[in-house]
This record gives sequence, C-alpha cells and structure tokens, in this order.
Amino acid sequence: MTTMYRWSLFALLFVTCMEVSLQKKTRKGPQTLSRGWGDYITWVKTYEEALMTMKESKKPLMVIHHMEDCPHSQALKKAFAVDKTVQKMAQKDFVMLNLIHETTDTNLAADGNYVPRIMFVDPSMTVRLDLVGKYSNRLYTYEPSDIPHLAKNMKKAKLLLKTEL
Repeated sequence: MTTMYRWSLFALLFVTCMEVSLQKKTRKGPQTLSRGWGDYITWVKTYEEALMTMKESKKPLMVIHHMEDCPHSQALKKAFAVDKTVQKMAQKDFVMLNLIHETTDTNLAADGNYVPRIMFVDPSMTVRLDLVGKYSNRLYTYEPSDIPHLAKNMKKAKLLLKTEL
C-alpha cells in the first residue's frame, strides 16, 4: 500500500510540475512601446511627446494607428517588423509613434478613423496629406504587400523635409 501511495504522490507532483511549466511557456513577456512593430526602434509614448521630440530633433514623425485585435493591423505589423529597409529608416530618420487609441488631432484622421493607418508629420507641424497609400477609399492605409510603397513614402518624407526647411 505504501508503494501505491508513493506512486500516486509522485504522479500528482509530476502533473503539477508540468502544469507550472506550461503556464510559464504560455505567458507573454512585458508589453513594450513597440507593440511588435520593431523592438530596435525608439518609440515615443504619446502624440504630445512625439510632437515635442520631432521639433527638437527636426526629424519627421511617423504615426501608425492600429488595433491589437485587427487582423489587417496584425498582418501589416508583421510585414513592417521584418522589412529591413523600413526598420532602418524608422530607427534612424523618424520619430516613431504607434497608437491603439485615436488622438485629439483631427488632422490625423483626414479621411476617417480606420486602422491600420500610417501618416507623416513634418517638423513644421504639417500633417503630410500628400503621402498616401494605394487605395482611394482609405488613403493612408497599407497592406503587407504595400511595404515597398510605404518605404517610398518614408523616403519622400525625409527628402521633402530637407528641401522645405
């Protein structure tokens, strides 16, 4: 009987250890400001902080509007995070902000409050309404296959910044 008791105790201990191990594996790490858009990019926390940093650094601001539970936002995030060109420009040449809530600045919703939406603001505090995606019904949206087009718009935001200031 003692042997049966020991085996039962051993089995119970084994199952408990396995449950704890599985719980540790499924836990997500702490949420960073990148929210998966690029961990090596310096992200600002708020729109107000972004505007202040933009003016000080004289770099354009790139604002990414998205939602955590939106499949289109998730797909764009994955494409954005793995594209080396976009990541390098975002890291080096832009003040970066990603938002899961709308700002009070209605200029950042020129054609509606949809997600995903990417807009640029230059250091003169002008929202760059000329830098649009490929879609006439959602001017500032990008799909994963549009990353090269986004990269072109990022380059335009940098070049125009230099010629306008």
